[in-house]
Amino acid sequence: MLHVKSFAFNPFSENTYVIYNDEKEAFLIDPGNMPEAETETLYNFIKTNGLSIKNILLTHAHIDHILGLQWAYDTFDVPILIHSNEMEILDRASFTAKNYGFFFPAFKGEIQHIKEGDRLNLGSETIEIFDVPGHSPGSVAFYNQNNGFVISGDALFMMSIGRTDLHKGDYEQLISSIKNKLLTLPESTKVYSGHGEPTSIGFEKEHNPFLK
Repeated sequence: MLHVKSFAFNPFSENTYVIYNDEKEAFLIDPGNMPEAETETLYNFIKTNGLSIKNILLTHAHIDHILGLQWAYDTFDVPILIHSNEMEILDRASFTAKNYGFFFPAFKGEIQHIKEGDRLNLGSETIEIFDVPGHSPGSVAFYNQNNGFVISGDALFMMSIGRTDLHKGDYEQLISSIKNKLLTLPESTKVYSGHGEPTSIGFEKEHNPFLK
């Protein structure tokens, strides 16, 4: 069985996730921890529960989702998994940070590329990867069929979708990604988004005004 723990971090209220199994193996997804207190909260949860971080996963590399990336890499010493099409966004992070009025050094560490069709394993549990570009060029979602959830990043929110006015955003591409990848999942699938509360595929099919 997989467990999902979420944290709302940084001024953007970004959702950072830890998914882990009963054997204490874990993935850290989109580490957005920024001030020391948030980093301490995340670290204490991982250590108190005796979790072993196997990889750090990125749904995408917008600045609010990577504010704690260097800390996470330095602390757990495991590769960063990201889609190759998202590398430009990661490489622009320092420039993006300046636009928001703060300094953010370029990430330094081991990066491995993932893509749709790849599967990640936590013990006997499998995480499937879906390409869901549109909010950013290399956005991906992480789906676990056995436990019925998907971590959608900033592609799909409760009654909303990701913005497409940022660098290399594409509205039509995002709508296609959501309809052809996410909405094909069982309606009972729980959706853990990059911001806000969880929702479900069935609820979004019925109520999301962008998907009518």
